[in-house]
Amino acid sequence: MKIFEPLKLKKLELKNRMVVSAMVTNYCTPDGMATEKFIAYHEHKAKGGWGLIITEDYAITKTAGGFKNLPGLWEDAQIESHRKLTERVHAAGGTIAAQIYHAGRETSSAITGEQPVAPSAVREPSMPETPRELSVEEIYELVEQFGDCARRAKEAGFDAVEVHGAHGYLVGAFASPFSNKRSDEYGGTIRNRARFGMENIRNIKKKCGEDYPVIYRLSSVEYVPGGLEIEESKVIARLMEEAGADCIHCSQGVYASTHTIIPPSVFPRAGYVEHAAEMKKAVHIPVIAVGRINDVDIAESVLQSGKADLVTMARASLADPDMPKKAQEGKMDEILHCIGCLQGCSGENGKGNCVRCLVNPLTGMEDEYDMTPVKKAKNVLVIGGGVSGCEAAITAARKGHKVTLIEKSDRLGGQWIPASVPIGKGEFTSFIYWQKKMLEKMQVQVLLNTKADEELIQLYAPDAVILATGSNPFIPPIKGMDQDFVVTAHDILMGKKEAGKHTVVIGGGLVGAETADMLATQCEQITIVEMMPQIMRDGEPTPAKYMKERFTANGVKIYTSSKVMEIGNHEVIAEKDGQTFTIEPVDTVIVAVGVKTDLTLIDKIDQLSCKVIKVGDANGVKNGYLGIREGFEAGLSV
Repeated sequence: MKIFEPLKLKKLELKNRMVVSAMVTNYCTPDGMATEKFIAYHEHKAKGGWGLIITEDYAITKTAGGFKNLPGLWEDAQIESHRKLTERVHAAGGTIAAQIYHAGRETSSAITGEQPVAPSAVREPSMPETPRELSVEEIYELVEQFGDCARRAKEAGFDAVEVHGAHGYLVGAFASPFSNKRSDEYGGTIRNRARFGMENIRNIKKKCGEDYPVIYRLSSVEYVPGGLEIEESKVIARLMEEAGADCIHCSQGVYASTHTIIPPSVFPRAGYVEHAAEMKKAVHIPVIAVGRINDVDIAESVLQSGKADLVTMARASLADPDMPKKAQEGKMDEILHCIGCLQGCSGENGKGNCVRCLVNPLTGMEDEYDMTPVKKAKNVLVIGGGVSGCEAAITAARKGHKVTLIEKSDRLGGQWIPASVPIGKGEFTSFIYWQKKMLEKMQVQVLLNTKADEELIQLYAPDAVILATGSNPFIPPIKGMDQDFVVTAHDILMGKKEAGKHTVVIGGGLVGAETADMLATQCEQITIVEMMPQIMRDGEPTPAKYMKERFTANGVKIYTSSKVMEIGNHEVIAEKDGQTFTIEPVDTVIVAVGVKTDLTLIDKIDQLSCKVIKVGDANGVKNGYLGIREGFEAGLSV
């Protein structure tokens, strides 16, 4: 396969074409030092066989960061901390580059303690503050600081550096007419706007040597009015090559168009590859393609088509740090795929937390979770075959326990099955498939169509029981709810019921919104009634943005801050701000107001003499990210 062909950047040889691009982890200390968590996270990827690992943003000055716990190389005292990282990565067979950056106007004084700086005093639409315009003298100083940061990276053992000129950060902000309004030698023409980036590259080469590889990352299209478009970006790429760049890393977007930087599951895989293909026409150095390349076969196709020389698989590496190794060994069924949910990665970052992964709870916890097999195996019984229960069973088996999994229905997956039905979520089923394969590999005994009761539990005489019996749809006490045209979202998603031409969805949370979104392509009129002031409060912002756009395109009516009072004869009577209104005619009413814990076994389980652990919705209703993590931790703890 072409993905396993080596490639050279100057004298640096990459063993394959699979790249981990920078992702904010929040694993470092506030003073920019590497922690054991930061090191173990990258070491895991190195052991997994990636051709090149590019770290997250190394701040070039103490006030350059957009997050509080970024790594930094703004002073020599930080070198030794990060040398430990490169030594561990190299010992594991990996190659690692430090991405160096200044956030520019895409940070705030709340993070840095200072007013942000930028090429011009123009506020980024998504940020709270107007930046201060840099003087020419300050620009000269920043060029030196970029070079010094790169020099420290080389001394710390990094194999290369990547200058972050994408996503609206300072270098990219200079290059873009969206943010650069200067009229001196650093503004106006393309070459002037590219000057700052070019000077940084030349200074790095001066301080690190011509043979030290420098990657330049840029946003080929910024997806904002007045921002960079592909033809102008091709010129910038060529100018960076002229300045000495050894590789172009072709990304997209700025903070005002964040949905393009980290595209969700509804966005096509490899959807931005044509940008890289255009870059390749303009430069003579290798080009890296990005944009939801989460599958080995997709990556291979991109390379075989000649559209790029390397492929970035960032979130794919969160889901499975061992992906390259597994692929090379032909273990394709064991690869754990990123599903584009954004819950553990950008979702956790957005809350100010460390990066994690929904489908792989071990990611980022390599320094905390002990995966060493136990010396004495226990007899573990897992009741419930949803994703939380399956995760618990797989993890307990990995620890060396004898595990039996009991599921009352004829299939594994639980609520994850209907959750995979809405628009853009088809890849979610890959996680169920992976769990099934791992249950087989770990020799977990799986009993389908089996109802767990006290007698059966006693028959197995378990040392520990993990209860993962999940939840059931909640039916609110609304008059008329017992009519035959009232159904649950679960019934619709599972194909058990049909929605009529005019359908009302009660509940605008994620399940209700996703059900309405799917039906909007099938029915004449969809209406959502939600009690809260806004819909999808339990969803991630980027998928919600795309869904709201489809609601507008498909004419979905949405009533927020509204309460359904009664379901009449093919009509829904609701109240908003003390005023009653009626929706009619209505063929179908879909109830999607949440779920409640299945209590069937809970009281009986609590009376057992063995250890009992409740996970997933059996331990309180929660989202998939938390449920899977809870199952994983239960499997470790038995």
